[in-house]
Amino acid sequence: MQRWKLWAAAALACLSTFAQAQGIIRDAPKDVRPAVMAVSATPPDVMLDGKADRLSPGARIRDLNNMMVLSGSLAGKSVYTVYKRDSAGLVHEVWLLTADEYAKLGGTGASGDGEGYKRFMELLNIVWAARALAGLK
Repeated sequence: MQRWKLWAAAALACLSTFAQAQGIIRDAPKDVRPAVMAVSATPPDVMLDGKADRLSPGARIRDLNNMMVLSGSLAGKSVYTVYKRDSAGLVHEVWLLTADEYAKLGGTGASGDGEGYKRFMELLNIVWAARALAGLK
């Protein structure tokens, strides 16, 4: 008779953990830049806003659901992104964006002033929050 109570308690604990995980709202990553990334037919070679670049070994690319994407699955495609470089100057972390998200971010902070960067980070936080709220529905 006691076994079913133990199983019920374990199931309830698992379900509450899953419910909490869905409520996580991630903040915008720091030190990122928006770009259109065109992945060549032979990754790790990419073009960022028309300039040749390269993905780092072990580069992490995250899709709209924050799931990891292999660079080979993007071969031959152009995608809207924000990206971050590693210490060697190679593209190391990439977050894929929708066209609407990129349009909200595009061109912000291009002047190089501090206010533009702050506005870019505010907009990026809005994008991540909107994704999190859409995931809860």
